[in-house]
Amino acid sequence: QVQLVESGGGLVQAGGSLRLSCAASERTFRSYVMGWFRQAPGNEREFVAGISWSTNYADSVKGRFTISRDNAKNTVYLQMNSLKPEDTAVYYCAASSKATSRPSDYTYWGQGTQVTVSS
Repeated sequence: QVQLVESGGGLVQAGGSLRLSCAASERTFRSYVMGWFRQAPGNEREFVAGISWSTNYADSVKGRFTISRDNAKNTVYLQMNSLKPEDTAVYYCAASSKATSRPSDYTYWGQGTQVTVSS
């Protein structure tokens, strides 16, 4: 059982930056593919970024967001720059045994952290 705890959300003006962190409880963290997802009110949960041996991003965040991981700290990060109001959502980190962008393929989820971007 992997427990994931996100932090770093908040309120920021458009054009600003935030860094989200997700701390995992498991020492086997390094064996998991880690992903960030987001869900805005009335919308389905959508893939934002994933990291295994490589990284991949949703088109909407390419060039603005960067996912990284520190296996020694069992932590994955999401650096978000040039934020836009449409980035407003609850952001979740998740762990999977395979590289995928489908939420249904992720086994473990954090509780989420709110990101609000004002215009």
